[in-house]
Amino acid sequence: MLIGPLSSRITIQRLQLGQDDVGQPSQAWADVASVWANVRYLSGVETVKSEAPVSVARASIRIRRRTDVSANMRVVFGSTIFDIKAVLPDEESRERLDLACETGANLG
Repeated sequence: MLIGPLSSRITIQRLQLGQDDVGQPSQAWADVASVWANVRYLSGVETVKSEAPVSVARASIRIRRRTDVSANMRVVFGSTIFDIKAVLPDEESRERLDLACETGANLG
């Protein structure tokens, strides 16, 4: 796979569970990898959830094939955080991985 189409730098993160200094359960996002990607926005929609307007955008993020990415992770692209909804490997050429992602923001 040529680097040309992969022109955006993203960071893949996983939720890390642990304990804070006083022994209380804590959660934090930890970096798994920083990789080159092709980020394509597919659609956007405004909807109402819990009586508040919300904007949701769907994106496909293509990276080189990896075996350590799962749907319970997230992607950070600039200031945007995407939840990974599905990991779609390319079984034919086995060179790439498509991440079906979603990001959203409250509008009100």
